[in-house]
Amino acid sequence: MLVTLEGLDGSGKTTVVEALRGEFPDATFTREPTESWYGEAVLRSVRDDDADPMAECFLYVADHADHLSRVVRPGLEAGLVVSDRYSDSRYAYQSVALAERLDDPVEYLKDVHRPFTRPPDRTIYLDIDPETAAARSGATNKFEQVEFLERVQERYEQLIEAEPERFVRVDASQPPEVVCEEVVNVLRRAEHG
Repeated sequence: MLVTLEGLDGSGKTTVVEALRGEFPDATFTREPTESWYGEAVLRSVRDDDADPMAECFLYVADHADHLSRVVRPGLEAGLVVSDRYSDSRYAYQSVALAERLDDPVEYLKDVHRPFTRPPDRTIYLDIDPETAAARSGATNKFEQVEFLERVQERYEQLIEAEPERFVRVDASQPPEVVCEEVVNVLRRAEHG
């Protein structure tokens, strides 16, 4: 089973992953962008305020393709894979970055991914308001600014509305231990049926 964690920067995904590692020691834990050279290229682009949004988008896509072949598909053969960010991050974040260039950036990005990606079985959306997200993340790059995050949040809501059976919303404004406990319970239920 492939479980993905999604949410705005600062929503607590990293904290949740650490809690899940203790509860599901046999699972494969991973993230996007990855630690591969593709992921390093993504991070270099993120730090560049003048990076071309389309070029940056395809760096993310390349990283995703490598991630699938190197980590996700082999991990699924062994059992549970938990990814901190996945394709929905692209649909939410890069669609906002590409909004001025494309008529329907979400659909464009889904079309790019469709031939090769492996959709998640369950996506846990850590829901938090953009102001809190920006404050927690430190607003250190172009993707962590409140105005940008407000538009990203709208995209996530569209994704959730389109596939409500896949997404599980968890209120990430709660204390971290409560959020972690809720996510662990979601995974336990997903594992058993």
